[in-house]
Amino acid sequence: MIELVNNDLTVKINEMGAELTSVINSDGIEFMWQADKAFWGRHAPVLFPIVGRLKDDQYQYDGKTYSMSQHGFARDNHFSVVAQTSTAVTLELKSTENTKLKFPFDFSLRITYTLDQHSLKVGYEVINQGEVEMPFSIGAHPGFNIPLVTDEASFTDYVLRVAPATNYQQVPLRAPLSDPQNTHELNLRQPLALTHQLFENDAVILELEGKETTVMLETAKNDHGVALTVANAPYLGIWSPYPKEAPFVCLEPWWGLADPVDTDGKLEHKFAINHLATKQQFTADFSMTFF
Repeated sequence: MIELVNNDLTVKINEMGAELTSVINSDGIEFMWQADKAFWGRHAPVLFPIVGRLKDDQYQYDGKTYSMSQHGFARDNHFSVVAQTSTAVTLELKSTENTKLKFPFDFSLRITYTLDQHSLKVGYEVINQGEVEMPFSIGAHPGFNIPLVTDEASFTDYVLRVAPATNYQQVPLRAPLSDPQNTHELNLRQPLALTHQLFENDAVILELEGKETTVMLETAKNDHGVALTVANAPYLGIWSPYPKEAPFVCLEPWWGLADPVDTDGKLEHKFAINHLATKQQFTADFSMTFF
């Protein structure tokens, strides 16, 4: 387990999956969901090389059919540490013969975590090391405890405040696939009250159109919360398991989306896929501020 420390936060990251597992502030408050398997046995998995589900958990590429489960395989692979200080670490996953059984491309995925006062920045770098164009998706899935202070608030005391405060297009899910051709408007000019029923149809997915967006998880019961800011993601997922009344919510910047209901199953045609030319790199990042 990797540990990053400054005067404000202590952060732990697991080399398995390069997964953020703990963020504790100087008051001893744990912000990250602690992976109780009764609800959801993960903390903040990295989603790569797909986000969400494939239709029938498979896709076609270059005349072959490949199987891959929800959110891809990065979260279940060991990353190597390539650089580390007391407040930053970079971890890397490289393609292997095993990954090529699911995703037939040569790649390097680097994830960098950097502490800066009350904030943690997460950076992604994907490099196409092969000789052909590489289609891929990537995303984050961090889960945050609700409530943060157990004797002061409950799940339904929390709201999500989105900036800019405006109307967003929401992408429906026809579990487990998406339906991006039939979006509807969601009014987020006012804070969105959190209820378990909000997730009756799975994740709430917002179209961000690559614009800088901040989602703040907060409650009027105390001064503690989380603000997640992303500058260039096309989508943001908000999720908590239903009908389980789980004491956490996930705020998920995505550079990709689950297969649409009308997919033809070909990876290069996948909706919202990123196309990375040979020897080129893709970068993306987001930050979380804990208060």
